[in-house]
Amino acid sequence: MKILRLLLVFVPLAFVAEFVFHSPLLIFACSAIGLIPLAGLLGEATEELAIHTGPKVGGLLNASLGNAAELIITLVALKAGKVELVKASLTGSILGNLLLILGLAVLVGGLKNGTQRFDRVAAGTAGTMMLLAVIGLMIPTFFEVVHRIQLRQDPLHEMPDPALDRLSIGVAILLILSYALSLVFTFRSPEQGIGHAVGVEQGPEEEKHQAMWSVKTSLLVLVGATVLIVFLSEFLVGTVEAVGHSLGLSELFLGIILIPLVGNVAEHLVAVQTAYKNKMELSMAISLGSSMQIALFVAPLLALVSLGFSKHMTLFFSPFEVIVLAAAVFIANQIALDGETNWLEGAQLLVVYTIAGLGFYWL
Repeated sequence: MKILRLLLVFVPLAFVAEFVFHSPLLIFACSAIGLIPLAGLLGEATEELAIHTGPKVGGLLNASLGNAAELIITLVALKAGKVELVKASLTGSILGNLLLILGLAVLVGGLKNGTQRFDRVAAGTAGTMMLLAVIGLMIPTFFEVVHRIQLRQDPLHEMPDPALDRLSIGVAILLILSYALSLVFTFRSPEQGIGHAVGVEQGPEEEKHQAMWSVKTSLLVLVGATVLIVFLSEFLVGTVEAVGHSLGLSELFLGIILIPLVGNVAEHLVAVQTAYKNKMELSMAISLGSSMQIALFVAPLLALVSLGFSKHMTLFFSPFEVIVLAAAVFIANQIALDGETNWLEGAQLLVVYTIAGLGFYWL
């Protein structure tokens, strides 16, 4: 993880590119690379605070700030009115965790350790929560499609619809409530919960982590990283359209593939490393827990926050996005069903991610 800190040199370079060179491609590249170590520092500061505060408060911190970098980037994009980019990045983050990262973890762990086993009850709970999240996105999407067909309007493009706005607000509140209930369930029944990603105490056979930073240092890093992420997110979002045109890539593809990777690289590396160390249960908790947080907390929260902006975000996603998300959740659940993984299953997840990426590229 420390090697990512070498990439911090791109943070000042992003400011130089923004205020001196004014090249959209250079600004985009420096900002994207600079966001990677900043997201890592944000996550590290959160973990350090979690050690100081104990497992209960620490679990709440991890559950609330686990995807803070992603949330900041999408909030900046939402403020800029780029609702479709926000939705694409949310879809890409979920797909990346369920297919790309879990696939890499299972592949690397399987090649190194052979068949790896984990608690299928906890994985099953997380899988069920992800199914709930997909249902929460499917209903507003297909409601709007049917509604548009009834009104003899274009069913595949979102238009102002008060009924959809009200439905999205209701579904968003229910999804956040479901996420809160899952945290309560995990804290009260850790042996059946979502996993260690929400701060459940480790058993004696697992590594004990000692705090490397003081509370003051952790808070300073947390605040400093957050401020810098906001600035670099502004730079990144402001150049997305120009970069897409120059590279011949759609805003949808950039949102699905690139932006989610920027905010989650550090967490993704941890998931792969833990699988390599034959700790597949922890690796599953990271990938499934992060996906669940995006789908049940970040996405509905953004829908509610957008009510304060000029352009509102609903939970209407394109039918193609919803179908791909449903397929990703289905295959992830199938792999987690028997409580064990092997390298072939990791390769299968990566194949599905590549197929989805090709679909979004040509869409």
